[in-house]
Amino acid sequence: RAAGVHPWLRVGLFGQDLHEHRAFELRISHGWILGLLPIPHLERGAMLAPFTPTSISAMSATQPLFLPSDGQPRCLWCAAAAGDAAYLHYHDTEWGFPVDDDRRLFEKLCLEGFQSGLSWRTILNKRAAFRAAFANFEIERMARFDGADIERLLQDAGIVRHRGKIEAVINNAQRCIELVAEQGSLARYIWSFEPAALAAPEMATQTAASLALSKDLKKRGWKFVGPTTMYAFMQSMGLLNDHALGCVTRTEVDLARRAFRSPKA
Repeated sequence: RAAGVHPWLRVGLFGQDLHEHRAFELRISHGWILGLLPIPHLERGAMLAPFTPTSISAMSATQPLFLPSDGQPRCLWCAAAAGDAAYLHYHDTEWGFPVDDDRRLFEKLCLEGFQSGLSWRTILNKRAAFRAAFANFEIERMARFDGADIERLLQDAGIVRHRGKIEAVINNAQRCIELVAEQGSLARYIWSFEPAALAAPEMATQTAASLALSKDLKKRGWKFVGPTTMYAFMQSMGLLNDHALGCVTRTEVDLARRAFRSPKA
């Protein structure tokens, strides 16, 4: 028996696909393997703190939950940064709540691209530095970035200094201006890909909706917008409610989505 793994009837074990940089939960019940479920935002190479019976909530028969010290059950991926108040705050107040602001949507598209191959916790910790470096992700200002800006950004230790990603988000700002001229707003375009609501999270890494969004953006010349990246974007910006059943924030997101007026035509 591995250290930190408890002999429950149903227990979550954790592993990682190092090629795809994805984390999975191996569901086991009475000796039967029930499946591999993807866990978003687990840091590559990170080791989860050993779980104890008080750190897992069994409220959901299909989705184990993380139970932090405040006693409020949350999505299991929060366990990847147990004890990180900023990470929990992001989960509780941002992830999954619907967004129709073009600047915020564009910022998240950029940051999800920078996350590729990394963890969201890394990007979240650098978000303030990213905003300072990229003109607060104001689309028109970013679209005017030139070679000198690229060199400046490559010297900025506060961000992810990856030339391909830096050039990609500048390109995407230019393509975004073209898209807004055609569609009226980035929000109207993005929300036209909103999938049908489901009773429970899909537990997927990509969906038909994220594939369609990715394909269309690529056709328009956008970069670092693969279907897995677009699914993470859609989850975080509230195009669907992927909070786990039993998560304390799921109901809040449901209420926010019901009150939300979609900008799609």
